[in-house]
Amino acid sequence: MTRVLVPVATGFEEIEAVSIIDVLRRAEIEVLVASLDENALVKGANGITIQTDLEIKNISIDDIEMIVLPGGWDGTYALADDENVQRILKEMDAKGKQIAAICAAPFALNKAGVLKENYTCYPSVEEQIREEGYRGDSSMVVEDANVMTSRGPATAMCFALEIVKKLKGEETFNALKAGLLATYC
Repeated sequence: MTRVLVPVATGFEEIEAVSIIDVLRRAEIEVLVASLDENALVKGANGITIQTDLEIKNISIDDIEMIVLPGGWDGTYALADDENVQRILKEMDAKGKQIAAICAAPFALNKAGVLKENYTCYPSVEEQIREEGYRGDSSMVVEDANVMTSRGPATAMCFALEIVKKLKGEETFNALKAGLLATYC
């Protein structure tokens, strides 16, 4: 079974994390929700708490096909500062494995040195990353090599569906998109 890692840190954006986890699981993708420390309960930016499956330090990149980072500023800064997240991002990129981030989280990709030339993020975050290559127009999802990025909470469903397309193919993508009534993606 395809396995995806979604690390969450205090202050993560709940709409993004839950949309990604839910849509991927509907596509029969195993999602491992990881905390940065031993605390299995992680509180999001809007006071919603998620129970995680494991600690990030227990992840080997050999066990996952993709890592997906939800945004939220506090969560993003924690992901950018966490040595395990940064190590995993660098190892995944070195092996050409899939990496994705939404909202503010491309900041953490940039810190790891894995963000490619073309990307998108929540408007204004590019000022802390770099403006060259920023695609802030109407693109909900931008792909460059093995890295996929998206803009924010309202694009989370389309972002998750694009991840499904990448990992499970067009047929699963179309079936799930229809079932979710996500005709705007």
